Amino acid sequence: PPWRRLNLAEGIKQHTEIDIFETYGEAEALWAECQRLKLNVSPQPNWGKLVGELLAEYVEPTIVNPTFIHTFPLDVSPLSKQNPSDPRMVERFEAFVVGMEIANAYSELNDPIIQRQRFLEQQKDADEESHQMDEDYIMALMQGMPPTGGLGMGVDRLTMLLTNQQSIREVILF
Repeated sequence: PPWRRLNLAEGIKQHTEIDIFETYGEAEALWAECQRLKLNVSPQPNWGKLVGELLAEYVEPTIVNPTFIHTFPLDVSPLSKQNPSDPRMVERFEAFVVGMEIANAYSELNDPIIQRQRFLEQQKDADEESHQMDEDYIMALMQGMPPTGGLGMGVDRLTMLLTNQQSIREVILF
């Protein structure tokens, strides 16, 4: 059958009863609700990263059948185009099988001015996963980039799935 499609916000609401948009649209309010419910998530510097924590802790482990989770927060997707119907979110999906992410895809942001702003904004909450300012990339965007998208599939994760391995260390050499 076709893969299940799950909106990230709906998945979180289903597993935690938190509506990330209605009452908890700011990081502080969302964190306070997580604490009130005694949810097992760590504090995060922004709303999008806290939403990602909720997804990883409460939604991803429940996925058995192949599923596309879509519509991710802008805060954690600096290279993606904004969702035209909700500017807090972007056009991005991740593919999951047996609770494991095997692919990530998104519509590429091709506006150099917005991309520069996002890189600068991300530096405020920088961590090991943050994109650094990439002047060469900004310059390439200024030359003109048509609408594009991409899909990254982890061959290591796919190998884990096909060989029924629980640890990436068992397949990384292949």
